[in-house]
Amino acid sequence: MRRPLTASMTPRPLTAPRRPAFYALAAGGWRDYFTLLHLPYTLWHLSYVVLGAAFAPTVRYGRLGATLAAFFLGMGVAAHALDELSGRPLQTRIPKSVLKALAVGGLAGACGLGIAGTILATPWLPFFIVFGVFIAPAYSLEWFRGRLHSDIWFALAWGVFPFLTAYWVSAERFGAGVLPGVVAVLALSLAQRTLSMRVRTIRRKVRSVEGTVVYADGSTEHLSTKWALATDEAALRLLSLTTIALATGVLLARL
Repeated sequence: MRRPLTASMTPRPLTAPRRPAFYALAAGGWRDYFTLLHLPYTLWHLSYVVLGAAFAPTVRYGRLGATLAAFFLGMGVAAHALDELSGRPLQTRIPKSVLKALAVGGLAGACGLGIAGTILATPWLPFFIVFGVFIAPAYSLEWFRGRLHSDIWFALAWGVFPFLTAYWVSAERFGAGVLPGVVAVLALSLAQRTLSMRVRTIRRKVRSVEGTVVYADGSTEHLSTKWALATDEAALRLLSLTTIALATGVLLARL
């Protein structure tokens, strides 16, 4: 004879698994490749390329297009593929062999554009190429015991580096106007890192958030993972949109 279910034996309702990022789609197929691009963040950091060119005394639009393509391949494709190889933070089902091919192909494409730029534009580009080819795997795969996988290196690699590269490609020198731009993208990148680290921890490592907020007027609010994520993710969305819109507007103003 079957025993009746007690409260402790009652099965809990199933809930949908938490997405590893607010922009992540359901796992499988083409959706994994969309998720891999980290599109809001990739566009955010490509905006630093646009700002770098726009801050330069002269905007060379052909060179800007090539620089955007190089950073999309090196950062948006290669670095993110390497990051997914290191622990599957986005929980995609993309085979390791495909991720490795994307990483190698992305870096090779970025290098090819850099070499072409060295021949056609400025002979100083190899210094930028070498740093880019080094920092993409060093940061994403956490070389040197993760010493380069830090807040400041994130800001330097994905904020300051694309800004300075685009500025140099257009101007072939660094002028006085480069410093305020460096400070701005450094601060924006550090703000992104501060917000996104807490969001990632909650989405990927926290099982639940429990408790109650009691306000001065006596009202209360229940704490949950949704509550813990809401403010930071809203700020990340707004900062991404702001940076993209700002870069677009500044570039249009230079036309």
